[in-house]
Amino acid sequence: MYWSGKTSITMFGKKREVILSIDWEEDANFSPIQREAYTNFMSNMDEIMDAVELGIFEYYEDNYEEYRDMAGEVEADKIAPEISTIKELGNLVIPTQLIIRRVRKNGVRRIGLVCDCTWDTDNGVGVRIENEKVEEVDYQDIVL
Repeated sequence: MYWSGKTSITMFGKKREVILSIDWEEDANFSPIQREAYTNFMSNMDEIMDAVELGIFEYYEDNYEEYRDMAGEVEADKIAPEISTIKELGNLVIPTQLIIRRVRKNGVRRIGLVCDCTWDTDNGVGVRIENEKVEEVDYQDIVL
């Protein structure tokens, strides 16, 4: 079960409204750790999002040639152009959802960021954040 609303985040220098989803326990309460995860994210958004943007940039650099090959010559520059700066990713990636994950026994503050992207419209990009640190960037599945 989850609660859903809206919040704003800043990514690639643009303020964007995204869906905010919070997993909840059976008793329909958010845990103190979930509240702390959201509060810490919002308080440290600039620093966290810098790490998110860098993580997505590195992921893109590692994978874009494969997407260019799949797209073919005509579409390659539209969906997976060669880029050299993080800022250029702002034209390719749009955040859509921030998920405050259910707390596990280890007490880790877990957040997932879901983004649409031009190079993989089916799977998008997901960023797994634990205790305010980027842990993984891959398909959206890692955070859903």
